[in-house]
Amino acid sequence: MFQDPLFLVVGAAMLAVVAILLFGIGAFAKGGEFNRKNANKAMRWRIIAQFIAVVLILLFVWLRRS
Repeated sequence: MFQDPLFLVVGAAMLAVVAILLFGIGAFAKGGEFNRKNANKAMRWRIIAQFIAVVLILLFVWLRRS
């Protein structure tokens, strides 16, 4: 399974979601002006990254079920 390129892309997408989530949490923790400027952007990027990750997971399952 680790030789499958689509599996590696799905893993990278999930890691990107985690990285964006941690950035957003860090922005909330820092607070102040940085939080006001970046919190909504970070959460929008997280939602987009999650959507892409879910689509890739569904594509992986669909292609590998047969």
